Amino acid sequence: MRALEQIDSWPAATAAVAVVTPAGVVAQRGPGDLGLRWASVTKLCTALAALVAAEEAVLDLDEPAGPPGATVRHLLAHASGLPFEGDAPIGRPGERRIYSNAGFDLLGELLAERAEMPFAEYLHEAVLGPLALAGTQLRGRPSEGLHGPLADLGRLGRELLAPTLVAPETLAEATAVAFPGLAGVLPGLGRQDPNDWGLGFELKDAKTPHWTGSRNSPHTFGHFGGAGTFLWVDPEVGCACACLTDLEFDEWALAAWPPLSDAILEALA
Repeated sequence: MRALEQIDSWPAATAAVAVVTPAGVVAQRGPGDLGLRWASVTKLCTALAALVAAEEAVLDLDEPAGPPGATVRHLLAHASGLPFEGDAPIGRPGERRIYSNAGFDLLGELLAERAEMPFAEYLHEAVLGPLALAGTQLRGRPSEGLHGPLADLGRLGRELLAPTLVAPETLAEATAVAFPGLAGVLPGLGRQDPNDWGLGFELKDAKTPHWTGSRNSPHTFGHFGGAGTFLWVDPEVGCACACLTDLEFDEWALAAWPPLSDAILEALA
């Protein structure tokens, strides 16, 4: 796929991209086995671990968690009122969309408590191990601590296209809007009204600007990270795109990612 040649002109010293379908890898460029920091793309795996835990009755999505009045669902949807960092709420639960690393770290603590094992161990048992993400490890916080290769991020994309860890109905709920109508700031792209989010999954919907392409359907979901990383899944097209780099997210990414996504989707059309 010649579309992937775009990454050769990116300012990152190392960049790797893979396009996958439920059947496997369609195209890849860049190293597939080099472990890189996923940053906030980690939240997709933490969210999956929480969904597995909910199906196993380890926790309930609607049980209290975080600030008074908030639930696990609020934490997953960045609607708990917690700030980006810190444990002092800056809003009431369900009032606005406040992107929060703190909320996901708190979720990791709750999962560890309920599963009676360290969060990293539960994450491995619930997600990384079953998906054979053998090169990926949690080296830090549940909100941003995964490091792993492109091959593993691509496998995660395949899972989100055709789930095996949770029921399709569970993933459908997690990729639908949670707490509709909330406005908020999409990190790096400014205020969005509404700033739609699922249960851990950022939703494209009608957002503009957005880090995916103009050809991506409104049903596209995924996440990007401060390490210059992303994973989007477009269920209408039936493909996912995984990207890892060694360059921190900045204006270069907002200039480079949408054209790449559009070129990929044009090639698949």
